[in-house]
Amino acid sequence: MVTLVAFSAGLYAAVLIPFKVGIPLIPGLTEVRPANVIPVVCSLLFGPAAAWGSAFGNLIGDLFGTLGPGSVFGFVGNFLYGYIPYRAWRSFARSSAQGREPELALRGWVVRMVLVSLLASLSCALIVAYGVSVLKLFPFGPMAVIVSANNFVVSAVLGPPLFAALYRRVRRWGLLYQQVMQPEELAVSRLSLLAQALLWLAAVGGLAGGCIISFGLHGVPIIGQVAQIAPMAGEGGIAVGLLPAVLLALLACALL
Repeated sequence: MVTLVAFSAGLYAAVLIPFKVGIPLIPGLTEVRPANVIPVVCSLLFGPAAAWGSAFGNLIGDLFGTLGPGSVFGFVGNFLYGYIPYRAWRSFARSSAQGREPELALRGWVVRMVLVSLLASLSCALIVAYGVSVLKLFPFGPMAVIVSANNFVVSAVLGPPLFAALYRRVRRWGLLYQQVMQPEELAVSRLSLLAQALLWLAAVGGLAGGCIISFGLHGVPIIGQVAQIAPMAGEGGIAVGLLPAVLLALLACALL
């Protein structure tokens, strides 16, 4: 597993670094990231090793132009980006014998992969956008939209074909996390489905609420009434207003 952490981190960083200078989206904070497919695919192949690999790989990438206080939240967000897919996949199929591993023969595996990619993308965006807003590095709304789209589009489009190309080879080499980890380490929590529901609530609700605050939409009568958000100008309400959503997301991940 330590070797797989190093492999995941090195691969992620190696694809991230060339785009740090080449195609920045927010100079000093983020860029076009085709590498974002790697944590999701590695998560379904290598399990928890991919979570640590994603976190450290992103940190290594930050050394090449985007290292700063926001890297702390980038570390946590990317850890979740590599952690959530394999945990959410297992909770999807906890009652099925096939749920023991993401078999390509499992009906609807592409849809499941897209769903776990979306959940991981939104959760990562919530943490990263919250961090840069609290640190006053960049507004929550634009950062949330960019990170969510950057993560999900790449992982949803490139993820399924890349995973299909690699899965059987990795399984033949005996490197799937199900083949490396001990049986007791693969247990699925009885609260996994509840945790996944709470994570969806925290990620979607937190991003929606944060964008309403950040873009100043709380002043629009219909949106303000539906969201029940007190008038808070700009980024002023992000730190306190979104803290419950961030804490709920972290708790849900711990229970997955």
